[in-house]
Amino acid sequence: MTVRRVRKAYEQVADQLRELIVSGKLAPGERLPIESALAREFGVSRATIREALRVLAAQGLVRTAKGPAGGSFVTLPSVDHISSFVQANVALLTETRHVTLEELLEARELVEVPAARLAAARRSQADLDRLRSTVPDDTPPLANAEEFTYNAEFHSCLLEAGRNTLLQVSAQPIFTVLQTHLARSTLGRSFHTSIHAHHLRILEAVEAADADAAAAEMHDHLAFLVPYYERAWRAAHRRA
Repeated sequence: MTVRRVRKAYEQVADQLRELIVSGKLAPGERLPIESALAREFGVSRATIREALRVLAAQGLVRTAKGPAGGSFVTLPSVDHISSFVQANVALLTETRHVTLEELLEARELVEVPAARLAAARRSQADLDRLRSTVPDDTPPLANAEEFTYNAEFHSCLLEAGRNTLLQVSAQPIFTVLQTHLARSTLGRSFHTSIHAHHLRILEAVEAADADAAAAEMHDHLAFLVPYYERAWRAAHRRA
C-alpha cells in the first residue's frame, strides 16, 4: 500500500502565500492582511496563519514588525540572507565532520576561479574602485581581525563584480567557513603581506579584463592558502 503524506494546514497556507509572492501577485513591501482576515480567507485558525508566516519569515519571504504601523510585509530573500542560511548549515556539517577540508577547498576552487574569470569580463569602474579599497597598505600593520575583514571584502567584491548571483550564494558561505577556521590560527605579518600581493595581482588581471590571467591568479592564490588551512584545521580539531 502506498501512503501519501497529508500536508499540514500551515504548510498548505505557506505554499499558497509563497506562490503569490514569487509570482509577483504580492509585491515586495506589500503589507499582508491581518491574521484574522487571513484566517477567514484560508478557512483556518489564526494559529495556523502564525505558523505559516513563521515558515515564510525563515525563508526570507516575509518580515514582521510590531507597533501601530506593524504587521507582516512581503520581502524577497537577498544574497546575504541566503548565504547566511547556507553558511550556518555548511558550518554545522563541518563541525560534525560530514564535510571535509578537502571538499571545502575543492568547492571553493570550483566556484571562485570561474568567478574571477567572470569578474574580469564584467567588472565596472565602480567594482574596480571597491576592489582596490579592500587591499590595505602593508604599513602600518593591521590587527589580524582587520586583515580578515579586508580579506572577506575583497572576495565579496570580486564575486559581486562577476554579476552571477548563484556564484555569490555558493562561494560566500564556503569562504566564510574556511576563513573562520583560519582566523583562529596564529599567522605572521608575512602571511598577510603575501595575501595583499595575491589580491593585487588578481585585481590587476581583472582591471586588464584578462579573464585567463584572473582565473590563473585566483587558482594560485587558493593553492597558496592550502597549507595554512590544513594547519588551522588540525589545530581546531585538536582543541575540539
